[in-house]
Amino acid sequence: MATRTDAPTRREQILREAARLFAERGFHGVGVDEIGAAVGISGPGLYRHFAGKDAMLAELLVGISGQLLTGAKRRVREADGGSADVLLDSLIEGHIDFALDDRPLITLHDRELDRLRDTDRKLVRQLQRQYVELWVSVVREVYPTLPEPAARSAVHSVFGLLNSTPHLGRPGSLPGRGATAELLHRMARGAFAAAGTD
Repeated sequence: MATRTDAPTRREQILREAARLFAERGFHGVGVDEIGAAVGISGPGLYRHFAGKDAMLAELLVGISGQLLTGAKRRVREADGGSADVLLDSLIEGHIDFALDDRPLITLHDRELDRLRDTDRKLVRQLQRQYVELWVSVVREVYPTLPEPAARSAVHSVFGLLNSTPHLGRPGSLPGRGATAELLHRMARGAFAAAGTD
């Protein structure tokens, strides 16, 4: 969602506002009329785009998991056999972009994942496992003595660090996007370096 530069479609506007409202007040604390009002249409008008709130939630959580995996695979292709160290930096940058630009989705995932239908929840988990394993393979190239279980633990720990952005305060209270991104990047590399030290 954060990588688009053209004007968002109505569907994307609805999803963005739904994510923001669900993150602020919880899935059950928001009605379709409020989501509609946030994008300038009637609540019933939302049903031209989505079957209901459950469908919005599923598209948000399945969608971001798929986007993260697709973006990571693209970065691997672009690296095309180049330095694993540079590729790891690129993966970290991509996840930081998500963590800073789509903060409501992190909150939504933490609070509402269990509300998804079993099939959607399983799909989210499947996409997330693929994303983690892609990172694990790159981390082990950079730190070849790091055992696979330790590399996987390090990747999950770094995700926890990067996904802490909803707890950093309101966007205006941060030192600036660039400075925050640099800090997160240094901390992520520091965590991997610590894990990879013999």
